[in-house]
Amino acid sequence: MRLRHIEVFNAIMLTGSVSAAARLINITQPAVSRTLQHAEIQLGFPLFQRAKGRLTPTTEAQQLYPHIERLFAQLDEVQRLAANLRTGADAGELRILTVLALSYEVLPRALKAFRQKHPGTAVTVESLHSPQIMSALLRQEADVGFAFSPAVHPSLTQETLADSRMVCIAPKGMLPRALVRNGSAALHDLVKLPVVGLDSRDPVGTSLSQACRQAGVGFQQAVVTVQTYHAALAMAHHGLGIALVDACTAGSADRAKVDVLALEPCIPVPIRALRFADRPDSVAVRAITRCMREAVEEMAL
Repeated sequence: MRLRHIEVFNAIMLTGSVSAAARLINITQPAVSRTLQHAEIQLGFPLFQRAKGRLTPTTEAQQLYPHIERLFAQLDEVQRLAANLRTGADAGELRILTVLALSYEVLPRALKAFRQKHPGTAVTVESLHSPQIMSALLRQEADVGFAFSPAVHPSLTQETLADSRMVCIAPKGMLPRALVRNGSAALHDLVKLPVVGLDSRDPVGTSLSQACRQAGVGFQQAVVTVQTYHAALAMAHHGLGIALVDACTAGSADRAKVDVLALEPCIPVPIRALRFADRPDSVAVRAITRCMREAVEEMAL
């Protein structure tokens, strides 16, 4: 199909008639009819059934149409890019993937700073688990990913933005007052207290398990095991148990409901920027990476 065929087909699908399609794309009715006829001859099958002045799409047309919709969405992107280039505004799109823990406080702070300098860049954000982030970057479906896990594929590069750490978030009144006043809690201080468990496959959960083995500490059976750090934080907010999470997640803690303490020994949680190795960084990627580093530093406990 030629582009003109596609334009007419799309107009008829949207309006349901030749006359309405002609008005939509500002050409004559005979021109619409001729173009549709040429398209059907070229394709070798009809696109519409004619009945009582209405055009009903055939099965083949219905199968084609989702692809046509995606094509027009891409054409819209081209038009927006051309408009930005014409006006001298920032052009392009920044596609960001992030683990959920960084999407509540850190990334919004970074994006606020980024938007001040790059207001014309379209930004899309998707929160995924680390393995999904890496898979999407390998398929080049995003420009940059932010995660705690190291890059595990040679086609990915990683840049450590900051070394966060794990912290202890306890419902008010659950920890002894002396610990709260001291501002830190050791793993052995928590042995007899209810603790919200983290998925052992999670990078932070793995680091916690290793630290417990090294310290010879074994917690009671978890009151509940969760897969995200903000879920653990929510459990602590409701008094179910102590959440051991990264400091970025702790930035969302409601201090009226919970106490936030440093966890000893220090369990580092590196925050990394992941990118596809063979793809040069754009100005936008470098800018958002810098803003993320600054946002993490601002939130450091």
